[in-house]
Amino acid sequence: MYALVMGSSGDIGTSSAKKLAKNGWSLYLHYNRNKERIEKLRTELVDKYPQQDFIPIKFDMTHDAVSDLTKQIFGLDAIVFAQGNTYYKLLVDISEEEIDSLWNIHVKLPILILKQLQDKLAKTHHGRVVFIGSIYGKIGSAMEVVYSTVKGAMSSFADAYAKEVASLGISVNVVAPGAVNTKMNTQEFSQEDLESVKDEIPADRLANPDEIADLVSYLVNIKSNYLTGQTIYFAGGWLL
Repeated sequence: MYALVMGSSGDIGTSSAKKLAKNGWSLYLHYNRNKERIEKLRTELVDKYPQQDFIPIKFDMTHDAVSDLTKQIFGLDAIVFAQGNTYYKLLVDISEEEIDSLWNIHVKLPILILKQLQDKLAKTHHGRVVFIGSIYGKIGSAMEVVYSTVKGAMSSFADAYAKEVASLGISVNVVAPGAVNTKMNTQEFSQEDLESVKDEIPADRLANPDEIADLVSYLVNIKSNYLTGQTIYFAGGWLL
């Protein structure tokens, strides 16, 4: 079994890759800038699971042609779209370039990638597609208006695409976390801000990337074939 993990160098992507590898998957490990982290991850996985393949793939989602990525993919049973970024600013302050970047990375490029890889996913009749979305795709967030918009579009796409490819044996789902203990959040927000958010969460803590990886692992499992077209909110009871 082969899975493509987009954004393998991010915290959720890395955790998902480790979990899938533990469950016997061979992986295409996508990255853009964080080559050192991918090399470290690949070395760790090869040492633990020498019978599996771990193939790093560099691809810039803002500039490279989609075929630069897809031509490196051979056997494929699942795609996990864990790539992402955000800009924390008022709508009137966000630039057109930043809007285009969010749209391309979270929505347009995943659609184009699936257009080119759908036949490979359909070959075994149990292809799996999992997006890492956000609770903000449902309830929206001030200061992250465009990010909320593209995460909502991600869920809408999954709803529609799941209907289109169900007869091919392909499932399409979104895991939508709330606040997660990732580098992106710890770099974007102060410790005081994160503590304030934690106080609003009924579970009284942020989610861990490993917990999200557990859910991703279930969704790519062959036994999850009847679960499709869903956005699963993973937020500890926060803001729902």
